[in-house]
Amino acid sequence: MKTALVAAGFAALALASASAQDQNPAEVARFYAGLPVPADSPIAKFTKEGGWQNYSKSFDGTWDKLEKRQLVKVRAWRDANIKNTRDTLFYFFAGPDFLYANAFYPKAKTYILAGLEPVGPIPQVDGKTNHVLPAVRAALEHSVNLSFFITSDMNSRLRGQTVKGALPLIYVYLARSGAEIKEVKLITLDADGNEVDPKEFKGRQLAPGVKITFVKDGGAPQTLYYFSTDLSNAGVKASGFLKFCEKLAPGDGLVKSASYLLHGGNFSTVREFILAHVQTLVQDDTGVPVRFLKSEEWELSPFGTYIGPIPVFGMGPEAAAQKLFNPKNKVPKLDFGIGYRNRGHDSNLLLAIRKDKKAER
Repeated sequence: MKTALVAAGFAALALASASAQDQNPAEVARFYAGLPVPADSPIAKFTKEGGWQNYSKSFDGTWDKLEKRQLVKVRAWRDANIKNTRDTLFYFFAGPDFLYANAFYPKAKTYILAGLEPVGPIPQVDGKTNHVLPAVRAALEHSVNLSFFITSDMNSRLRGQTVKGALPLIYVYLARSGAEIKEVKLITLDADGNEVDPKEFKGRQLAPGVKITFVKDGGAPQTLYYFSTDLSNAGVKASGFLKFCEKLAPGDGLVKSASYLLHGGNFSTVREFILAHVQTLVQDDTGVPVRFLKSEEWELSPFGTYIGPIPVFGMGPEAAAQKLFNPKNKVPKLDFGIGYRNRGHDSNLLLAIRKDKKAER
């Protein structure tokens, strides 16, 4: 009798595990985003709980304000200034920020995001998930309100017992951006930049990641990669991350709120990758220093106001950036805030287009 009960228990656990793995990732993403799921979905019952309904209503209000205050203006700037894009977007130092990757480059066939935040397990929904949603919302707060994640804050939030990794946040931004997730696969990279099943990989994983296939508005499939990896010179030399990126180059680039890491020598390898493999680059002043964007190679279009790094970074303004953003040059204003100086009147963006590809615009 006891043996039969044990066997039945194991069978129930196996069935529950299988059921969780069979959950539709698009529906799971919508659940985390506070969006309705189909009535016949196995997770629909959890949306009837008061906690989820309050979360959904609050998130709707927050997203509506974000749209009106920020995203509609970002899209208008994009449409007016970015005339041609490539298949791949390289967004280094992004963390889980699909929000701005999609806002600036909605038509990329492949998005490659990287950060220090852990990937985490593939999200599922069960009876406990509603208790996790406030922590998900809190983890998104800086990104929604200030346009960027704070690495130290994210590392503490996403390595805890409540929100496990960056995937729930990526799910939210995908769903809220109108994407329907088709497939989610955990991967890692070997030293040669090849995708490997983590279960079959031997040794320390230096670039664990996730590959997400999705569609928007019934369009062609798009792919989002997110890697949790060290982008310093030593880190990318060992991980195979840039070898993976090379296979999808050339592409476009986005750099925002990157702690001015590209201004120092310890991240020169990633900086050189951007200079060699990116055709159209959108960045704030934390990106590639202006002095590296030679006028004979790049067409530079500044927008907004350049003041220099905020005091916490202990750096002075870059002379080349001051010259480029000089008010005498009649630099167009930005009507939205972005980056560390996100109040709008003190924000800046630089659009850099490689001249030898100018004919393709």
